[in-house]
Amino acid sequence: MSGLAEWLKDGPLLTDGAWGTQLQALGLELGQSPDFWNIEFPERVEQVARGYVEAGSQIILTNTFRSNAIALEGADIARLNRQGVAISRRAAAGRCRVVASIGPVGKMLFSGEVSAEQVAAAFVEQIAGLVAAGPDALLLETMSDIEEARIGVESARATGLPVIVSFTFDTGRNRDRTMMGATPEQVASAMQEAGADAVGANCGQGIEHFLPLCRRLRAACSLPIWIKPNAGMPEVTPEGVVYRTVPDWFASHAPALLKAGASFLGGCCGTSPEFIRALASGAGEWRACATS
Repeated sequence: MSGLAEWLKDGPLLTDGAWGTQLQALGLELGQSPDFWNIEFPERVEQVARGYVEAGSQIILTNTFRSNAIALEGADIARLNRQGVAISRRAAAGRCRVVASIGPVGKMLFSGEVSAEQVAAAFVEQIAGLVAAGPDALLLETMSDIEEARIGVESARATGLPVIVSFTFDTGRNRDRTMMGATPEQVASAMQEAGADAVGANCGQGIEHFLPLCRRLRAACSLPIWIKPNAGMPEVTPEGVVYRTVPDWFASHAPALLKAGASFLGGCCGTSPEFIRALASGAGEWRACATS
């Protein structure tokens, strides 16, 4: 037994919650790239990571979502990525695994804004920086374009680390397609064929909408399923951006998601350590549901 199978031998795993909205609570301005805080304010980034470890996360991510040469042209890509992994490693302190976050490159492959070769080069450069600091796995997250994700998987597989791919389903009449029109079935099939070790969904909508997505991903492939919903949809108020979902209500959906096939469960935008703590408090119940 190796890779993710070893990780999951005792049942589903609890991941972390949002990073961007947590960093905003610490002073990150809207529109500012959080990745630069790995160098400018590493102690604040570590504070976010440590909050999730203390809340019970068995997996935490890294603050490296946009740390590629296309999204952050001119930045020290190697340093941003090494620092991102090192910060999460310090916060984890051997208590949980660290999975390195890789987002879309930031320009549309299909529109001709960027070539497949440029996308591949950006992924290779970012992944080299991440791997230099020793993550336990790589996560391509918030993807919408199957071809871009396929290029990313190919680049990530070369490292020998487990590779997880997560898409955002937020368009279509039933909000069950990616921005590029891909369905859960198309995504699951394509990523299994590409050699990913797990596939899933994150962001885009609240947890109450993730149950059918989870079921469809599970039915379409044999890979473990990664699920990280938002704390509802953001609302702009005079006080700022607000997410209305509360931790206990969010956590009440966990048993159904685990029973539907989720192997990894956490939160995305608007969630916090309180959400992870709420999930962790019911871990015994939802792990039992997952195996029943």
